[in-house]
Amino acid sequence: MTNMNNTATNMANAQQNLPPVFIGLPMWQHSHWPNSWFASFPKAQSQLIHYANECNTVEGNTTFYSLPDADAVARWADSVPSHFSFAFKFNQQITHVNRLQHCEDEIRQQLSLLAPLKHKLGVMLVQLPASFGPDKLAVLDTFLSLIPSSIYVAVEVRHLQFFAKSDAEKAFNQLLIKHKANRIIMDTRALFTGPITSEIVREVRGKKPKVPVNVIATGQKPVVRFVGNDNEADNTACLRPWVSKIHQWRVEGRSAYFFCHRPDNKDAPWLASLFINLYNEAYPDYSLPTLSMTKNPLQDNLF
Repeated sequence: MTNMNNTATNMANAQQNLPPVFIGLPMWQHSHWPNSWFASFPKAQSQLIHYANECNTVEGNTTFYSLPDADAVARWADSVPSHFSFAFKFNQQITHVNRLQHCEDEIRQQLSLLAPLKHKLGVMLVQLPASFGPDKLAVLDTFLSLIPSSIYVAVEVRHLQFFAKSDAEKAFNQLLIKHKANRIIMDTRALFTGPITSEIVREVRGKKPKVPVNVIATGQKPVVRFVGNDNEADNTACLRPWVSKIHQWRVEGRSAYFFCHRPDNKDAPWLASLFINLYNEAYPDYSLPTLSMTKNPLQDNLF
């Protein structure tokens, strides 16, 4: 009996000591969610309040296109619990216009605007264009040196030489390790699996990058952007390897960010729920909080 009690205690301690997994979507509000995902929730001033009680992170694309004002940032901070972790993209002026050069003022401005989030700012995302190749690694090196050490950063590249398992990719990964930065892993395998079933799938396939999935953790907060399709079997098959990888990272002491996209992101919550359920089936002693939602309805009859 003593051994059984000790085993139970050790398992509970292990679960408590594993770092969290941050699971979220590419947005915190959608016009369909008040009548679907949030239909049974009490009214709130913003969908972010409901969203943050379900997911513990969000891929903040809004800052890529424009910077918020101070009042908006204050509302965001007040709308989420203390364990919530925002992941905001650096503005396109920094990454796509200036291409990481001569942007010290813009970096300071954006980080200053987001500073009131304090510990709720989990990681800053650097999304680079496909034209940003190995010849620009020195520029990336200088850029990363400008980021305060208190800020976690994750970098997404799309130039194919960074996926060729070559000297260029090795140099990129080593640069990230040097700066304790994280590599963003874009997984679109499910999206490109099977036939095109709708115009929106055709459109999204035309926009999303189809790059190899080279899995590596160069920092403490690896980031995965998973893009599914509208077939649950395809999504399940492509999610399963991530279940074991995310758990491995937890055991190593890393807190992964796992963002779930669908061709129409009104359906993204069900993809996140599928991942959580697969993880909890595989690791019931280390389970993740589940989402409050019904079974994923058929795509054509969703709303």
